[in-house]
Order: sequence, then structure tokens, then C-alpha cells
Amino acid sequence: MEFKRNVWRMVVCATSVIALISLAPVDAADGKKRVQAKYSKSSVKKSAHKHRALRRVAVPSADAVPELKSAAALVVDLDDGRMLYAKNTQSVAPIASITKLMTAMVVLDANLPLEETIYVDSADLDFVKHTNSRLGVGTGLPRRDMLRLALMSSENRAAASLGRAYPGGGEAFVAAMNRKAVELGMWNTRFVDPTGLSSENVSTAGDLVKMVRGAYQYPLIREFTTTPAHEVETVAGRSLQFRNSNGLVKNSAWEIGLSKTGYISEAGRCLVMQATIAARPVIIVLLDSWGKNTRIGDANRIKKWMETHLGRKPFG
Repeated sequence: MEFKRNVWRMVVCATSVIALISLAPVDAADGKKRVQAKYSKSSVKKSAHKHRALRRVAVPSADAVPELKSAAALVVDLDDGRMLYAKNTQSVAPIASITKLMTAMVVLDANLPLEETIYVDSADLDFVKHTNSRLGVGTGLPRRDMLRLALMSSENRAAASLGRAYPGGGEAFVAAMNRKAVELGMWNTRFVDPTGLSSENVSTAGDLVKMVRGAYQYPLIREFTTTPAHEVETVAGRSLQFRNSNGLVKNSAWEIGLSKTGYISEAGRCLVMQATIAARPVIIVLLDSWGKNTRIGDANRIKKWMETHLGRKPFG
């Protein structure tokens, strides 16, 4: 009996060995060993960091887009109309002296003689914001100089006199401004005066791109808005020196083809420009910037961003 038990134990053991051999991995039969890869924490971190870096190259991170202080902003390619940057583009807001671009277009569209002398009248005084001017009542200048001062240094009395000297007077002039806005497709825009002193002169960033594009077609508007300084001589023989309200026009780092600033308390600091940045012609609209220098700071931030991230490469 004992002999049979021993034989049975030997059979069971032999069977188990055969089973283990048959279940052995194929790669072990090939003489290869299974190796469990082990990575140090530092190598894992390096790999993850490299992976993240590759992702940043493929998809621009959010910090590539400039953080502007202006309440509304828009940057559009002048050639194809492509939107490069947008912020609150359809918000209707006062536009202050940006209005004067429309004033200039209406004056030039009327083909009025630019050498005709226009005189400042008491009706041209600012009874809304009570701003001052060196163009006293009775000052006479050629229409060309009035237009230049309205655009270059945002002279309110010059703009008011241009509107008053229009055929049919100021009321007809404002009507022509609004007709021109419709012609340009500025559906969210309304004008009530040629100076922009009224907060009822309203528009959107989107509409103002259309206005800048339209104004850019006038060589005199391009010239007058980008003149750094100009001296005029009144009919009384008095010489007056004026400067551009946008200091960027005399900055050699900028290539500006059109410029207009604006400010009243309801509108904040505003700026529109046509400029060429990184070989790319664009229209820039900045509305309701807080702080005296914020609109200039925003313009410089846009310039740096375009030069760093866009250039002539497709975007979006």
C-alpha cells in the first residue's frame, strides 16, 4: 500500500512539472527575458515637460494674446478684412473725436474749395464740454487748414466751423454724416454733431473699422492725420503752432497711414489707426481706454504681439 502511495506521488509531481513547462512564456523559450522598465522621477518630469513644450508649439497658449485695457478693441487686416483680435466689437458707445474722420469725409465729398477762408463764429464755441481753443471768435483760416487742424490736433472749433460752413448749415452737415455712415454700412452708428463733443455720437468697434477703411481712401485725410505738427497763419497775420494729438505718428518704430484720437468723459480715451506692422497692413480700433496713456500702451502691446506671433503668417 505504501509503495502505491509513493508511485502516485511521483506521478502527480511529474504531471505538475510537465504542466509548468507547457505554460512557460514563449519569449522565455527564445532565450529572452522579460524586463520591467523602471523610470526615475526626474526622467518622468523631463519627459512630461518636453511633451508640454511640444503642445505649446502646436497650439498657441492663451498668454500669446495681448491683454488690452481698452473696453473695446478690434484689429483687422486691411487687405482681406480678416479679424486678428476682437474684444466687445459690437458694443455701442460714444466715440468722441473719432467723429472727425466722418466730418472730413463729408467736407471732401462736397468738393468745397479748400482755399476758401472760413471764420470761427460764436456758434462754434463748445457749450457742451466747455473746452478751450486758441482759435478765437473771428479767426479766419482756409478750409484746408481748418480740416487739417480738426484731424491732426482734434481742434473742435475748426470742426464746428467746417460743419457750419457746409451748404445748408450744420443740420444739413449732420444729415450728410449719417447718410455717409449708411453708405459705409455702419448700421450701429449715429452722429449729432461734427466735433464728437456730444456723447450721442455713438458707434461700435466693428463700424469704426468700416469708417477708417473709408477714410483711408482720401489722400488728404491720410496726410493730415499723420502730420506730426503744423503751423498756420490766420488772416489777421497771427501764427499758431499745433501738434498731432497722437504722439505715435512721430515715433520711428511705427509706420502709420492714418490716425485719430478722441476723448470725452463718457467715451474714455479712444484711438483708431491704420498701420503696417510686421509687413502686415492693419486697422486698429481702441475704445474707452482708462488712463491718459493706456490707449498708447494698448497700441504698443498690439504691435509687440503681432511682431512676435503673427507677422505675415496665417492666424486663427
